[in-house]
Amino acid sequence: MAPDLGRLYHAAWRAAPRLPESLVRGITTASSRLSARRNTAGYRQLRANLSRIRPDATPAELDELAHQGMVEYGRYYAEAFLLPKFSTPEDLADRVRAHHTATSEEDLRRGSVVLALGHTGNWDIAGAWMCANHATVLTVAEKLEPESLFLEFLAFRESLGMEVLALEKGQNVFRQLVRRAVADRRAVCLLADRDLTTKGVEVDLAGEKALFAAGPAAVALAARIPLYFVGIRSDQIEGRDGRLRWGIDLEFHGPITAPEEVGGRPIESHERIAALTQAWVDELASYIRRFPTSWHMLQKVFVTDLDPERLARRDAKASDAVDGGTRAGTNVPDVGGQAGTDVPDVGGEARADVSDGGTRAGMDVSDVGDEAGTDGARGGDAG
Repeated sequence: MAPDLGRLYHAAWRAAPRLPESLVRGITTASSRLSARRNTAGYRQLRANLSRIRPDATPAELDELAHQGMVEYGRYYAEAFLLPKFSTPEDLADRVRAHHTATSEEDLRRGSVVLALGHTGNWDIAGAWMCANHATVLTVAEKLEPESLFLEFLAFRESLGMEVLALEKGQNVFRQLVRRAVADRRAVCLLADRDLTTKGVEVDLAGEKALFAAGPAAVALAARIPLYFVGIRSDQIEGRDGRLRWGIDLEFHGPITAPEEVGGRPIESHERIAALTQAWVDELASYIRRFPTSWHMLQKVFVTDLDPERLARRDAKASDAVDGGTRAGTNVPDVGGQAGTDVPDVGGEARADVSDGGTRAGMDVSDVGDEAGTDGARGGDAG
Protein backbone atom coordinates (compact mmCIF):
# COMPACT_ATOMS: atom_id res chain seq x y z
CA MET A 1 0.00 0.00 0.00
CA ALA A 2 1.40 3.37 -1.01
CA PRO A 3 2.11 5.80 1.83
CA ASP A 4 -0.14 8.82 2.29
CA LEU A 5 2.11 11.63 1.06
CA GLY A 6 -0.08 14.21 2.73
CA ARG A 7 0.47 12.63 6.13
CA LEU A 8 4.20 12.26 5.48
CA TYR A 9 4.55 15.94 4.61
CA HIS A 10 2.34 16.90 7.55
CA ALA A 11 4.65 14.96 9.87
CA ALA A 12 7.78 16.47 8.28
CA TRP A 13 6.52 20.04 8.72
CA ARG A 14 5.70 19.35 12.36
CA ALA A 15 8.90 17.50 13.21
CA ALA A 16 11.61 19.31 11.22
CA PRO A 17 11.37 22.70 13.00
CA ARG A 18 11.95 20.89 16.32
CA LEU A 19 15.13 19.21 15.12
CA PRO A 20 18.60 20.73 14.73
CA GLU A 21 18.86 22.38 11.32
CA SER A 22 22.09 20.52 10.60
CA LEU A 23 20.33 17.17 11.13
CA VAL A 24 17.48 17.99 8.75
CA ARG A 25 19.90 19.20 6.10
CA GLY A 26 22.07 16.13 6.61
CA ILE A 27 19.13 13.79 6.00
CA THR A 28 18.10 15.45 2.73
CA THR A 29 21.71 15.70 1.54
CA ALA A 30 22.27 11.99 2.18
CA SER A 31 19.06 11.15 0.32
CA SER A 32 20.10 13.31 -2.63
CA ARG A 33 23.55 11.74 -2.83
CA LEU A 34 21.98 8.29 -2.70
CA SER A 35 19.68 9.23 -5.59
CA ALA A 36 22.69 10.29 -7.65
CA ARG A 37 24.60 7.10 -6.85
CA ARG A 38 21.56 4.96 -7.72
CA ASN A 39 21.36 6.77 -11.07
CA THR A 40 17.61 7.33 -10.68
CA ALA A 41 15.43 8.56 -13.53
CA GLY A 42 15.30 12.03 -11.99
CA TYR A 43 19.09 12.20 -11.76
CA ARG A 44 19.53 10.96 -15.34
CA GLN A 45 17.08 13.53 -16.69
CA LEU A 46 18.72 16.33 -14.72
CA ARG A 47 22.09 15.34 -16.18
CA ALA A 48 20.61 15.25 -19.70
CA ASN A 49 19.08 18.70 -19.26
CA LEU A 50 22.34 20.11 -17.93
CA SER A 51 24.21 18.67 -20.91
CA ARG A 52 22.20 21.02 -23.13
CA ILE A 53 22.84 24.01 -20.90
CA ARG A 54 26.56 23.22 -20.71
CA PRO A 55 27.38 21.46 -24.02
CA ASP A 56 31.08 22.14 -23.45
CA ALA A 57 31.19 20.10 -20.23
CA THR A 58 33.01 16.76 -20.16
CA PRO A 59 31.18 13.62 -18.95
CA ALA A 60 32.97 13.89 -15.61
CA GLU A 61 32.01 17.54 -15.29
CA LEU A 62 28.37 16.71 -16.10
CA ASP A 63 28.40 14.00 -13.44
CA GLU A 64 29.61 16.53 -10.89
CA LEU A 65 27.09 19.17 -11.98
CA ALA A 66 24.20 16.71 -11.77
CA HIS A 67 25.39 15.37 -8.42
CA GLN A 68 25.65 18.87 -6.97
CA GLY A 69 22.31 19.74 -8.53
CA MET A 70 20.67 16.87 -6.66
CA VAL A 71 22.26 18.06 -3.42
CA GLU A 72 20.88 21.56 -3.96
CA TYR A 73 17.50 20.07 -4.80
CA GLY A 74 17.56 18.18 -1.52
CA ARG A 75 18.43 21.43 0.22
CA TYR A 76 15.14 22.83 -1.10
CA TYR A 77 13.22 20.18 0.84
CA ALA A 78 15.19 20.74 4.03
CA GLU A 79 14.50 24.47 3.84
CA ALA A 80 10.84 23.95 2.98
CA PHE A 81 10.32 21.77 6.05
CA LEU A 82 12.34 24.17 8.21
CA LEU A 83 10.73 27.34 6.87
CA PRO A 84 8.05 27.60 9.60
CA LYS A 85 10.98 27.95 12.00
CA PHE A 86 12.37 31.08 10.32
CA SER A 87 9.41 32.67 8.54
CA THR A 88 9.31 35.97 10.46
CA PRO A 89 10.38 39.07 8.52
CA GLU A 90 13.47 39.38 10.73
CA ASP A 91 14.52 35.77 10.19
CA LEU A 92 13.87 35.99 6.46
CA ALA A 93 16.09 39.06 6.28
CA ASP A 94 18.93 36.84 7.52
CA ARG A 95 18.24 34.27 4.79
CA VAL A 96 17.62 36.35 1.66
CA ARG A 97 19.90 38.56 -0.42
CA ALA A 98 18.09 40.43 -3.20
CA HIS A 99 19.53 42.19 -6.24
CA HIS A 100 16.90 44.54 -7.67
CA THR A 101 17.02 46.31 -11.00
CA ALA A 102 16.69 50.07 -11.28
CA THR A 103 12.90 49.72 -11.52
CA SER A 104 11.84 46.49 -9.80
CA GLU A 105 11.43 47.84 -6.26
CA GLU A 106 9.47 50.85 -7.49
CA ASP A 107 7.23 48.67 -9.67
CA LEU A 108 6.52 46.38 -6.71
CA ARG A 109 5.70 49.41 -4.57
CA ARG A 110 3.38 51.02 -7.14
CA GLY A 111 1.27 48.04 -8.15
CA SER A 112 1.12 44.47 -9.35
CA VAL A 113 3.91 42.78 -11.28
CA VAL A 114 4.35 39.36 -12.87
CA LEU A 115 7.41 37.39 -11.78
CA ALA A 116 8.36 34.58 -14.16
CA LEU A 117 10.17 31.78 -12.36
CA GLY A 118 12.03 28.66 -13.37
CA HIS A 119 12.72 25.57 -11.28
CA THR A 120 15.59 27.38 -9.56
CA GLY A 121 16.52 27.67 -5.90
CA ASN A 122 13.93 27.72 -3.13
CA TRP A 123 10.80 29.49 -4.34
CA ASP A 124 9.02 29.06 -0.99
CA ILE A 125 11.58 31.19 0.84
CA ALA A 126 11.39 33.69 -2.02
CA GLY A 127 7.59 33.79 -1.75
CA ALA A 128 7.62 34.25 2.01
CA TRP A 129 10.19 37.04 1.68
CA MET A 130 8.17 38.71 -1.08
CA CYS A 131 5.02 38.68 1.06
CA ALA A 132 6.91 40.12 4.04
CA ASN A 133 8.74 42.85 2.14
CA HIS A 134 6.85 43.83 -1.00
CA ALA A 135 3.46 42.42 -1.94
CA THR A 136 1.23 39.42 -1.43
CA VAL A 137 2.20 36.58 -3.74
CA LEU A 138 -0.63 35.50 -6.05
CA THR A 139 -0.25 32.12 -7.71
CA VAL A 140 -2.15 29.12 -9.02
CA ALA A 141 -2.07 25.44 -8.06
CA GLU A 142 -3.95 22.68 -9.81
CA LYS A 143 -5.73 20.36 -7.41
CA LEU A 144 -4.24 16.90 -7.79
CA GLU A 145 -4.42 13.63 -5.89
CA PRO A 146 -3.89 12.76 -3.18
CA GLU A 147 -5.98 15.61 -1.85
CA SER A 148 -4.24 15.43 1.52
CA LEU A 149 -0.93 16.40 -0.11
CA PHE A 150 -2.51 19.27 -2.01
CA LEU A 151 -4.13 20.56 1.18
CA GLU A 152 -0.84 20.36 3.08
CA PHE A 153 0.98 22.49 0.51
CA LEU A 154 -1.96 24.85 0.20
CA ALA A 155 -2.02 25.41 3.97
CA PHE A 156 1.77 25.77 4.04
CA ARG A 157 1.89 28.47 1.39
CA GLU A 158 -1.11 30.32 2.75
CA SER A 159 0.57 30.34 6.18
CA LEU A 160 3.46 32.21 4.54
CA GLY A 161 1.06 34.90 3.32
CA MET A 162 0.55 33.71 -0.26
CA GLU A 163 -2.78 33.84 -2.07
CA VAL A 164 -3.24 30.58 -3.95
CA LEU A 165 -5.95 30.09 -6.57
CA ALA A 166 -6.80 26.41 -6.34
CA LEU A 167 -7.78 25.03 -9.72
CA GLU A 168 -10.03 22.08 -10.45
CA LYS A 169 -9.44 20.35 -13.77
CA GLY A 170 -11.49 21.96 -16.51
CA GLN A 171 -11.87 25.25 -14.69
CA ASN A 172 -10.99 28.61 -16.20
CA VAL A 173 -9.21 30.90 -13.74
CA PHE A 174 -7.18 33.09 -16.10
CA ARG A 175 -9.55 36.04 -15.87
CA GLN A 176 -9.76 35.61 -12.12
CA LEU A 177 -5.97 35.76 -11.94
CA VAL A 178 -5.83 38.88 -14.11
CA ARG A 179 -8.62 40.63 -12.21
CA ARG A 180 -6.98 39.94 -8.85
CA ALA A 181 -3.75 41.42 -10.18
CA VAL A 182 -5.59 44.49 -11.45
CA ALA A 183 -7.75 45.01 -8.36
CA ASP A 184 -5.01 44.69 -5.72
CA ARG A 185 -1.25 45.01 -5.47
CA ARG A 186 0.07 41.50 -6.07
CA ALA A 187 3.30 39.76 -7.05
CA VAL A 188 1.97 37.23 -9.56
CA CYS A 189 4.50 34.40 -9.34
CA LEU A 190 4.28 31.79 -12.09
CA LEU A 191 6.72 28.92 -12.46
CA ALA A 192 6.67 28.32 -16.19
CA ASP A 193 9.77 26.60 -17.54
CA ARG A 194 7.89 23.51 -18.68
CA ASP A 195 4.64 23.04 -20.60
CA LEU A 196 3.47 20.05 -22.61
CA THR A 197 -0.06 21.26 -23.36
CA THR A 198 -1.26 22.11 -26.85
CA LYS A 199 -0.72 25.79 -26.08
CA GLY A 200 2.85 25.67 -24.83
CA VAL A 201 5.11 28.25 -26.47
CA GLU A 202 8.07 26.82 -28.35
CA VAL A 203 11.17 28.76 -27.35
CA ASP A 204 14.91 28.67 -27.82
CA LEU A 205 16.52 27.67 -24.52
CA ALA A 206 20.31 27.78 -24.70
CA GLY A 207 20.21 26.94 -28.41
CA GLU A 208 17.72 24.07 -28.06
CA LYS A 209 13.97 24.02 -28.66
CA ALA A 210 11.84 23.74 -25.52
CA LEU A 211 8.19 24.20 -24.56
CA PHE A 212 7.34 26.82 -21.94
CA ALA A 213 4.10 28.03 -20.40
CA ALA A 214 2.70 31.23 -21.91
CA GLY A 215 1.25 32.40 -18.61
CA PRO A 216 3.74 35.02 -17.39
CA ALA A 217 3.64 36.87 -20.72
CA ALA A 218 -0.12 36.45 -21.18
CA VAL A 219 -0.98 37.73 -17.69
CA ALA A 220 1.41 40.68 -17.97
CA LEU A 221 -0.09 41.72 -21.30
CA ALA A 222 -3.69 41.18 -20.21
CA ALA A 223 -3.30 43.14 -16.98
CA ARG A 224 -0.88 45.65 -18.51
CA ILE A 225 1.61 45.21 -15.69
CA PRO A 226 5.41 44.77 -15.73
CA LEU A 227 7.01 41.37 -16.23
CA TYR A 228 10.26 40.37 -14.54
CA PHE A 229 12.29 37.19 -14.49
CA VAL A 230 13.63 36.26 -11.06
CA GLY A 231 16.54 33.87 -10.69
CA ILE A 232 16.85 32.08 -7.36
CA ARG A 233 19.85 30.16 -6.09
CA SER A 234 20.99 28.66 -2.81
CA ASP A 235 23.82 30.46 -1.05
CA GLN A 236 25.16 31.27 2.38
CA ILE A 237 23.87 34.63 3.56
CA GLU A 238 25.45 36.83 6.23
CA GLY A 239 22.83 37.73 8.81
CA ARG A 240 22.48 40.75 11.06
CA ASP A 241 24.64 39.04 13.68
CA GLY A 242 27.44 38.37 11.20
CA ARG A 243 26.76 34.64 11.05
CA LEU A 244 26.49 32.77 7.77
CA ARG A 245 23.27 30.84 7.19
CA TRP A 246 21.99 28.88 4.23
CA GLY A 247 19.44 30.95 2.36
CA ILE A 248 18.77 32.27 -1.14
CA ASP A 249 20.14 34.87 -3.51
CA LEU A 250 17.53 36.60 -5.71
CA GLU A 251 18.24 38.32 -9.02
CA PHE A 252 15.56 40.46 -10.64
CA HIS A 253 15.81 40.92 -14.42
CA GLY A 254 13.62 43.32 -16.33
CA PRO A 255 11.19 44.71 -16.93
CA ILE A 256 10.96 42.27 -19.82
CA THR A 257 9.51 43.85 -22.95
CA ALA A 258 8.62 42.91 -26.51
CA PRO A 259 7.90 45.09 -29.56
CA GLU A 260 4.30 46.15 -30.19
CA GLU A 261 4.78 46.45 -33.94
CA VAL A 262 7.12 45.32 -36.69
CA GLY A 263 7.57 47.35 -39.87
CA GLY A 264 4.68 49.57 -38.87
CA ARG A 265 2.35 46.57 -38.48
CA PRO A 266 0.85 45.99 -35.02
CA ILE A 267 1.85 42.60 -33.63
CA GLU A 268 -0.99 40.17 -32.92
CA SER A 269 -1.63 39.13 -29.31
CA HIS A 270 -0.29 35.61 -29.76
CA GLU A 271 2.84 36.98 -31.43
CA ARG A 272 3.48 39.33 -28.51
CA ILE A 273 2.97 36.49 -26.04
CA ALA A 274 5.51 34.38 -27.93
CA ALA A 275 8.01 37.24 -28.16
CA LEU A 276 7.63 38.19 -24.51
CA THR A 277 8.00 34.56 -23.46
CA GLN A 278 11.19 34.21 -25.49
CA ALA A 279 12.53 37.40 -23.92
CA TRP A 280 12.24 36.13 -20.35
CA VAL A 281 13.46 32.67 -21.38
CA ASP A 282 16.64 34.35 -22.66
CA GLU A 283 17.16 35.75 -19.16
CA LEU A 284 16.56 32.30 -17.64
CA ALA A 285 19.03 30.69 -20.05
CA SER A 286 21.71 33.20 -19.14
CA TYR A 287 21.02 32.64 -15.45
CA ILE A 288 21.19 28.84 -15.47
CA ARG A 289 24.34 28.92 -17.59
CA ARG A 290 25.93 30.82 -14.71
CA PHE A 291 24.32 28.69 -12.00
CA PRO A 292 23.54 25.31 -13.60
CA THR A 293 23.27 23.40 -10.32
CA SER A 294 20.48 25.72 -9.18
CA TRP A 295 18.17 24.51 -11.97
CA HIS A 296 16.09 21.71 -10.46
CA MET A 297 14.61 20.41 -13.70
CA LEU A 298 14.27 16.66 -13.26
CA GLN A 299 11.76 16.21 -16.07
CA LYS A 300 11.90 16.43 -19.85
CA VAL A 301 11.72 19.97 -21.15
CA PHE A 302 13.64 19.98 -24.44
CA VAL A 303 11.71 19.03 -27.57
CA THR A 304 14.35 16.51 -28.68
CA ASP A 305 13.77 14.52 -25.47
CA LEU A 306 10.00 14.35 -25.81
CA ASP A 307 7.95 11.47 -27.19
CA PRO A 308 7.49 12.12 -30.95
CA GLU A 309 3.99 10.62 -30.95
CA ARG A 310 2.93 12.83 -28.07
CA LEU A 311 4.37 15.87 -29.81
CA ALA A 312 2.51 14.95 -33.00
CA ARG A 313 -0.77 14.72 -31.08
CA ARG A 314 0.00 18.06 -29.44
CA ASP A 315 0.72 19.72 -32.81
CA ALA A 316 -2.43 18.22 -34.32
CA LYS A 317 -4.56 19.61 -31.50
CA ALA A 318 -2.92 23.01 -31.88
CA SER A 319 -3.60 22.95 -35.62
CA ASP A 320 -7.23 21.98 -35.05
CA ALA A 321 -7.59 24.87 -32.61
CA VAL A 322 -6.28 27.33 -35.17
CA ASP A 323 -8.47 25.90 -37.92
CA GLY A 324 -11.46 26.16 -35.62
CA GLY A 325 -10.91 29.86 -35.23
CA THR A 326 -8.81 29.83 -32.09
CA ARG A 327 -5.78 32.06 -32.32
CA ALA A 328 -2.77 29.95 -31.44
CA GLY A 329 -1.11 31.08 -28.26
CA THR A 330 -4.05 33.00 -26.85
CA ASN A 331 -5.88 30.04 -25.33
CA VAL A 332 -3.41 29.27 -22.57
CA PRO A 333 -4.25 26.07 -20.71
CA ASP A 334 -1.10 26.36 -18.62
CA VAL A 335 -0.01 29.66 -17.19
CA GLY A 336 2.45 27.95 -14.94
CA GLY A 337 2.22 27.82 -11.19
CA GLN A 338 4.00 28.23 -7.92
CA ALA A 339 6.78 26.01 -6.75
CA GLY A 340 6.54 23.04 -9.03
CA THR A 341 8.82 20.28 -7.82
CA ASP A 342 9.23 16.81 -9.12
CA VAL A 343 10.37 14.33 -6.50
CA PRO A 344 8.44 14.39 -3.22
CA ASP A 345 10.91 11.97 -1.60
CA VAL A 346 13.90 14.05 -2.79
CA GLY A 347 15.73 11.14 -4.32
CA GLY A 348 13.01 9.14 -6.01
CA GLU A 349 11.97 8.69 -9.59
CA ALA A 350 10.77 11.72 -11.51
CA ARG A 351 7.08 12.39 -10.95
CA ALA A 352 4.53 14.85 -12.21
CA ASP A 353 4.64 18.21 -10.45
CA VAL A 354 2.93 17.12 -7.27
CA SER A 355 4.76 18.43 -4.24
CA ASP A 356 3.27 21.87 -4.64
CA GLY A 357 -0.22 20.48 -4.96
CA GLY A 358 0.09 20.87 -8.72
CA THR A 359 1.28 23.59 -11.03
CA ARG A 360 -0.36 22.91 -14.36
CA ALA A 361 -2.98 25.60 -14.27
CA GLY A 362 -5.56 25.19 -16.99
CA MET A 363 -6.10 28.75 -18.09
CA ASP A 364 -8.23 29.67 -21.05
CA VAL A 365 -7.28 33.05 -22.44
CA SER A 366 -9.87 33.44 -25.14
CA ASP A 367 -8.48 36.81 -26.13
CA VAL A 368 -5.68 38.54 -24.29
CA GLY A 369 -6.50 41.77 -26.06
CA ASP A 370 -10.12 41.74 -24.89
CA GLU A 371 -9.09 41.05 -21.33
CA ALA A 372 -6.61 43.90 -21.37
CA GLY A 373 -9.21 46.17 -22.84
CA THR A 374 -11.76 45.53 -20.11
CA ASP A 375 -9.63 45.21 -17.01
CA GLY A 376 -6.28 46.62 -17.96
CA ALA A 377 -6.78 50.29 -17.20
CA ARG A 378 -6.04 50.01 -13.50
CA GLY A 379 -3.26 47.57 -14.25
CA GLY A 380 -1.62 50.27 -16.29
CA ASP A 381 -1.19 52.28 -13.12
CA ALA A 382 1.11 49.57 -11.86
CA GLY A 383 3.82 50.77 -14.15
